[in-house]
Amino acid sequence: MRIRFPATIVALACGLVALSAQTGQRAVSLLITNGTVVTVDGTGRVIRNGAVAVDGTDIVAVGAADVVGKQFRSTTTIDAAGQIVMPGLVNTHTHAAMALFRGLADDLALMEWLTKYIFPAEAKMVSPEFVAAGTRLAAIEMIQSGTTTFADMYYFEEEVAKATKAAGLRGVLGQTVIQFPVADAKTPAEALARAERFITAYKGDPLITPAVAPHALYTLDGPTLRAARDLSQRYGVPTLIHVAETRDEVQTAQERAQLSPVAYLDSLGFLGPGVLAAHGIWVSDADIALLKARGVGVSHNPESNMKLASGTAPVPAYLKADVALGLGTDGAASNNDLDMFEAMRMASLLHKLQANDPRAVSAATALRMATMGGARALGMERQLGSIEPGKRADLILVGTASARFTPMYDPVSHLVYVARGDDVQTTIVNGRVLMRNRKMLTIDEAAVLREARGWAVKVRAAVGLP
Repeated sequence: MRIRFPATIVALACGLVALSAQTGQRAVSLLITNGTVVTVDGTGRVIRNGAVAVDGTDIVAVGAADVVGKQFRSTTTIDAAGQIVMPGLVNTHTHAAMALFRGLADDLALMEWLTKYIFPAEAKMVSPEFVAAGTRLAAIEMIQSGTTTFADMYYFEEEVAKATKAAGLRGVLGQTVIQFPVADAKTPAEALARAERFITAYKGDPLITPAVAPHALYTLDGPTLRAARDLSQRYGVPTLIHVAETRDEVQTAQERAQLSPVAYLDSLGFLGPGVLAAHGIWVSDADIALLKARGVGVSHNPESNMKLASGTAPVPAYLKADVALGLGTDGAASNNDLDMFEAMRMASLLHKLQANDPRAVSAATALRMATMGGARALGMERQLGSIEPGKRADLILVGTASARFTPMYDPVSHLVYVARGDDVQTTIVNGRVLMRNRKMLTIDEAAVLREARGWAVKVRAAVGLP
């Protein structure tokens, strides 16, 4: 069967081909030009009047605007004058659907917060519909604040995947395995079977990387931890787990095996490439060396760690040891937002104070942790984390016209010490524009907010809030 295209489309296509042939320019799907390009590449290159050419899902060129403009042309061009073009932020630890529990219980230590408030609320409220609604809400917040890739651990992770794909975000999504009955699995064996089905459904997806998420050593026994890791290794997918988050967890590991949490997991044969350890607060130098030797990635979550008074991760020691270290927000129920710009700022300031050294975590280091560091922690550094030809076109544009950004001597400094999530103007994932000039293009924002407010009424009634 012959397919007939409208004459206007044929004429436009022919015109573009002819023009490209005449000028020697390559036609690409998207051209971003006239911005300050912060590449976060190996040299930390900043191009004051730069451009990025995107073809399909990939970056094909980055350089001075006049040079790139001579080499490429596109019918879709974004003028980034007065904006910073940078890699999309990589949030290495969150629980997206828990956005619907934002502010439910505050000013509590982790175990009290979990056992007295969050676990009971989840038992009453979590369902496929709840998870879908919460993920849609979180997706809007992440897109609007510049996150393009996030690592998630929760229940009904297939619903997280559906909402993530619909929004156009990139996700490393872990189906939770936990010892006690929860909404989507009554036993660990059932949770593992669910995780395996999730992996087979999404393995090879361009946006979704399925993972197994054993919750923590304090909520799982040794055989289940080992079984979860075996499942990940069998399918070649990541393993996401909370590690050494509190003193209580250290005590649990001591009582169980007279080892630190890191050493206990290693004694099970659990640690290795593909494991992402969230928090990693209560670790020794020997633990850090072990994490490095095993190729484990670590997610630093400064805001939730401070809010829950869980402790301060030894970030300077991780950096010195060259551990693959990324940044995360944790869930909006314990942070209480998903703004990675805040995470960068808090990471830098916290460790300056903790180390009594203003050089402990520089602006450039914090920015790298939120981009290339996160990509490396997830084992995705070849595809994500910097603006370089051959990498996926996951990009954000940050506005700099406000008084807060004026003057701007150092764009990297401003990204960490000045910028906020709502300074993000445009978000692009896999070459697709998800938000342009603060207008959401893939999600009906008003509908999602109405839905979330409806769920809040149900949560309030279920947990007995006035």
